[in-house]
Amino acid sequence: MLPVGGGAPGMPENVRVSARVVLLAGPSGTGKSHLAELVGLPVVRLDDFYRDGDDEAMPRSSLGIIDWDDPYSWDAGRAVDALERLCTTGSADMPIYDIAVDATVGHRVVTTEGQALVIAEGIFADQIVGELRSRELLAAAICVRHHRVVTFLRRFQRDLREHRKPPLTLLRRGLRLLRDDPRVVRRCLDAGCEPLHPKAARRRITELLATTRAR
Repeated sequence: MLPVGGGAPGMPENVRVSARVVLLAGPSGTGKSHLAELVGLPVVRLDDFYRDGDDEAMPRSSLGIIDWDDPYSWDAGRAVDALERLCTTGSADMPIYDIAVDATVGHRVVTTEGQALVIAEGIFADQIVGELRSRELLAAAICVRHHRVVTFLRRFQRDLREHRKPPLTLLRRGLRLLRDDPRVVRRCLDAGCEPLHPKAARRRITELLATTRAR
């Protein structure tokens, strides 16, 4: 688990939490972003908290490119702080990251829109389960999963469609991730995420939302 830093355990008594976070974790290509769009709640794209490519601390893969699948390529502390601002003030400024150029290219404001839940999805969502729980911001943590061959095909099609990198690089990376997917799922389960296929995950979120509205 990555060190997050900042913020004391628990929430100060004078800070009111107006929303809590449903984390969608799991391997790249399992449909986390699509699921987040379907449930109709405010969405935070955790992959936008990657560090810029010119950061000397950015890890490199065996392919000679930035290893976007290494948790140390991602700024967990900044992501948690942004989620805390969103859940306590109802609004927060979020970065926009372009993996094709390895850099933050803009910002956008996300609001809770008066909802009691917000979705935060990304391949490193499992890294912040404990910190969100300690700040009393976590509603649920879900590991979205498919059969790993399905994940490989979905991921490769998406990356080609979005022109993330040259096709050969995407294929080589995809094959490496295919081998690595079971380890990522295990990492998520060890962090306390509930393993669910997308349809079951959607039902789980619907149940959570119904529970919060009934209070």
